[in-house]
Amino acid sequence: MSAAALTALLPLLVLAGTVVLLMLAIAVFRHRTLSTAIVLTGLAVALLMILPASQVAPQPVTDLLLIDGYALFYIGLLLAAALVVAVLSHGYLGGQPGLREEYGLLLLLATLGSAVLAASAHFASFFLGLEILSVSLYGLIAYPRHRERSLEAGVKYLILAAASSAFLLFGMALAYADQGTLAFQDLVLPRVTFAARPLNPLYLAGLALMTVGLGFKLAIVPFHLWAADVYEGAAAPVTAFVATVSKGGVFALLIRFLTGIGHEAYRPIFVAIAALAIASMLAGNLLALLQRNVKRLLAYSSIAHLGYLLVAFLAGGSLGLAASTFYLVAYVVTTLAAFGVVTVLSTPDGDADDLELYQGLFWRRPGLAMVLAISLFSLAGMPLTAGFVGKLYLVAAGVGSALWLLVIVLAIGSAAGLYYYLRWIVVMYRQPGSASEPSPGPALSWAGGAVLGLLLLTLVWLGVYPAPLLDLIETVVAGLI
Repeated sequence: MSAAALTALLPLLVLAGTVVLLMLAIAVFRHRTLSTAIVLTGLAVALLMILPASQVAPQPVTDLLLIDGYALFYIGLLLAAALVVAVLSHGYLGGQPGLREEYGLLLLLATLGSAVLAASAHFASFFLGLEILSVSLYGLIAYPRHRERSLEAGVKYLILAAASSAFLLFGMALAYADQGTLAFQDLVLPRVTFAARPLNPLYLAGLALMTVGLGFKLAIVPFHLWAADVYEGAAAPVTAFVATVSKGGVFALLIRFLTGIGHEAYRPIFVAIAALAIASMLAGNLLALLQRNVKRLLAYSSIAHLGYLLVAFLAGGSLGLAASTFYLVAYVVTTLAAFGVVTVLSTPDGDADDLELYQGLFWRRPGLAMVLAISLFSLAGMPLTAGFVGKLYLVAAGVGSALWLLVIVLAIGSAAGLYYYLRWIVVMYRQPGSASEPSPGPALSWAGGAVLGLLLLTLVWLGVYPAPLLDLIETVVAGLI
């Protein structure tokens, strides 16, 4: 392997090295603060290694990985999100019973798997990264093993993730049987007419099975049945990780894979993904309307947001890819802020997932109420937030490609979403009843406060001045077209 290839791999190598270092440290001396320090240092150094890696990009590393500007952008986003989750997890785990050091190992491994997905250019690396991510998530979701709901959520995710992996693997096998290659760049869609010869059913079946498998990982309708139970049962910071880092890595791979084979040139694939987008936007918002559990509400909300993302993805072209990437960044930052508030309000007895626990939050914890309110406004797409700019670009991409039905459904879904986000905000600003006032909750650590403050500033900054990020995104997605 050349020096340039090793330099390009530095972010992944640092992550893998941190896993080994943490494993050795746990074997010698168990200490929660030491474990957290190693995790945070490893993630921060891996994030810094993107700079030297960008100097040699684009750089193919064997046939499996392609470290280009697109991959490095998503790796940076995933590492930054994992850093936030690690900081929030330290305070959360402080009051939990049992051993907590292995939590950092699972977090690092899941981040590594997601980063491998973002850089994958081959089915082998695709499947390897996906399994590293999925197997680590089994442990993370069920980590609070003293909670029955966490164990139930872990088992459900294990079963459904295994089923989705079977779909993916079988689909890859069928695609290989027809195409004779596992590299993304060598895959082509059959563009012959029926008059010439029938389309090969092996390849079409392979693409359909892979779409089913990716649908499970992204929790889009109708492959979403695990999402609400897993979000509710997992620990609050793990739920944030599943909603951001896990889905971000899979969506990054989806963009590279389907853009590379030209989904817009083949009508059945386009129609299938459009149907999934419409179903996700409608069902996600309608199911969220019925929820009193805020983690389940955010679970169904995330299904709708993945549907929004698919609209820009289907629009294609530079505007569609830039819009979907910007919206994903806005979604990650906003979701981390919302789950960050849920995390810091949680106690060893349980997570703060009941809507009634937020009654009068503004009068008890005004700072947290402000962070949560602005993050909910961003999810709803209100002006001066990152979510507003993201939805504006989604609509522009959809209109530019004449996807009128998708844009109309997006507008209807966003209007429905406004109701349940505002309901949560109204509860926070309602005067608490003196007879049943909830406790103020645990004190906010300086690290947690700093992270939430940074997320809040990022949300507002992206809503007021998104130009630098948009310029960067347009540069990194240009290589995919």
